[in-house]
Amino acid sequence: MTLISSNIQTEKASNDYSLTPYTESLLAPWENMVAASLTGTFLHTRKFLSYHGNKFNDQSILIYDTNNILRAVFPAAQDPSDKSVVISHPGITYGGLLHDGWLYGQRAIDALTQIIEYYASAGFKEMIYKAMPAMYHRSPAQDDIYALFKLKAERYRVDLSTTIDITKRLPPSDRRNRSLKKAIKGNLTISEDFNMIDSYWQILANNLKDKHEKTPVHSLPELYTLKERFPDHIELITVFDQKELLAGSLLFYCPTLVHAQYFASTARGREMGALDMVIEHSIEKTKKAGKRYYDFGISTDKQGSYLNNTLYTYKSEFGACGSAYEFYKIKL
Repeated sequence: MTLISSNIQTEKASNDYSLTPYTESLLAPWENMVAASLTGTFLHTRKFLSYHGNKFNDQSILIYDTNNILRAVFPAAQDPSDKSVVISHPGITYGGLLHDGWLYGQRAIDALTQIIEYYASAGFKEMIYKAMPAMYHRSPAQDDIYALFKLKAERYRVDLSTTIDITKRLPPSDRRNRSLKKAIKGNLTISEDFNMIDSYWQILANNLKDKHEKTPVHSLPELYTLKERFPDHIELITVFDQKELLAGSLLFYCPTLVHAQYFASTARGREMGALDMVIEHSIEKTKKAGKRYYDFGISTDKQGSYLNNTLYTYKSEFGACGSAYEFYKIKL
């Protein structure tokens, strides 16, 4: 049995940090911390957050230690529907504390304590914290979850996603295998040309309107802007029967995974198994890119209280398992 030496110095009971509101003059240190962090993605960069324009009242902060060394950044903005609430962050799926591993244990508790005090003093009554799902972690970094527990935060929402671990993918179902074989037998072709986005977006918009009376979260101009800003992080995969576009999906590339978004197919595409070809091609690209996970996105609605089990089962049939997106709120 190995014993840990008793003379190891424990972290002091309290750490003091300096919290600084984000301004454009702090762009470089912000972007550098996101790049160095254990959980950051391109969605946390100011380059991404700024595409929202003036849609949100930004409340992001940078956290410095007593030696004025930047230790973390915290993307946040005021809730557009309730000005008494601050969210980390309303414009992205996930937020939270971004740090390079330094903010562990008691340090994380102290930092989150001071963040709470900071927003309380600014007049906010509640903070919503969107935790980073574990699959996005380059190295385990869930000290913030423990800190939230210690500070008596309430986990009020959990969304359920479907994720493939490329290194340990479960066998696809017989139904999915049959559908893929049908697409291959039909001589369908794959395209990675982003210029197909206009035609594809029309299929997506029609699907959302017919099935859910909804519209895509992003507009076409917004997608063009994001593609221009992040040419290596956003990709469109489509499948054709000769010149007829049948199905497609957008891919967002993050450090540990590829996140699929906006699946869409025409009626004929569904008959021919086109979406199965899109997904299998995307999974293969995930593997070739050296990413560990391929994430289908959530199958929940109404703040996580409703599970679309039909959709969840469909995604699971590709050899995927469940991943949780957790949301916490703290009264200030």
